[in-house]
This record gives sequence, structure tokens and C-alpha cells, in this order.
Amino acid sequence: MQLTIVDYGLGNLASVARAFRFLGAKAEITSEPDKILTAQRLVLPGVGAFGSAMANLKDRHLVDPLRKYAHEGRPLLGLCLGMQLLLSESEEDGRHEGLGLVPGVVRRLEAAPGSGCKVPHIGWAGVQPASCDWDGTQFEGLAAGEALYFVHSYYALPTNESDVLAWTEYGETRFCSALRRANLFACQGHPEKSAEAGLKVLANFLRMPT
Repeated sequence: MQLTIVDYGLGNLASVARAFRFLGAKAEITSEPDKILTAQRLVLPGVGAFGSAMANLKDRHLVDPLRKYAHEGRPLLGLCLGMQLLLSESEEDGRHEGLGLVPGVVRRLEAAPGSGCKVPHIGWAGVQPASCDWDGTQFEGLAAGEALYFVHSYYALPTNESDVLAWTEYGETRFCSALRRANLFACQGHPEKSAEAGLKVLANFLRMPT
């Protein structure tokens, strides 16, 4: 199984590639627009700030190839910041336009005084099904409440609830921890750092039809 991992200078590329290779996939890391356009399966990882990520994508001429790839209906998996980049815009350090593949906005997590929660949110947290079940998605085989590993200060808020695949609660905030929209799948957590549960997520993505 061949897949392509997008390198735009802000991704945890080695650990993502290592996890997919453990599952038997041939993972190629690239920043070449032509290779993104011809990919069979595409992974958009990411760590860092939204604005810097979009600037890097633009500087490397990757925005249009990513949008074209997504509109052609092939599987695309966004991880952590990569999930947030799929949305329309982010409120991180001002307003920044995203890829616009999923209507919605990226907002900052808020830790209520006395809640014991800190921002950034770092650690394991359970994922719960939204209105749709997980059959046929990248979360198939996970139990409700199963934990994934998170490191983030912002979260995606899709406009349409039908795009929300899973919710996670952190303090008084319930945030979208996974989304699905047609051929697009995304997870706010880090499946590559989430042991057996994370490997299930990645293995399910490899089974998605192209």
C-alpha cells in the first residue's frame, strides 16, 4: 500500500511515516506538488502554529495541489494541525485562511479557573462518537471512550455537525476530536503516538477505498 505524507516544514514526519511503515505501507515524504497531485492516499500531519503552516504551504506551492487532490475524491487524512488546516479559517494569532475543505473555524481551548486543566492540552483523553457511528471510518474498531494522545492549544469547530466524527471533553470544553467529510478524515490527536488505538486509526485509513 502506497501513501504520501506532505512535508511543509511543520510536521512530525518521521513518527508518522514510521507508524505507517510498521503497518506495511510504503510511506513517501514529499513537498513536491506533482507528487501530491498523483498520490493514491495523502496524509497531512502537522505541529505548530496555523498561520505559519499556511504560509509554508503557500511558499511551497502546495495549497492548490492539496485542494485539487481533495476535490478529486481520493482519501486524505489530517493529523493534529493537519486537521485544523482543512477548515475555513483559524483564530490563532489573528485570523488566517485555511484550505477551506471543511466549513468551520479553529478556536483556542479555554481552561476554566479551578478546573485543573491547562492549555496546551497534553496527554491521553477519550474519544466519544458523535451523531454518526464509526463503521466504515478511521475510528472503526475503537470503543467509545478509548483514549488517544493529544498535544494542542486549539481545536477545530466544523460548521456542520454532520462532519463531526468524534467528540472529546477537556474541562468544560467539548471539542471535535475527529471529523469526516466525504473522502476527508482527520484526527486532532496523534494516532502515531497512541499505541494500539492509534494504529487502528491508521490501519483503517489504509483500507479506505481510493
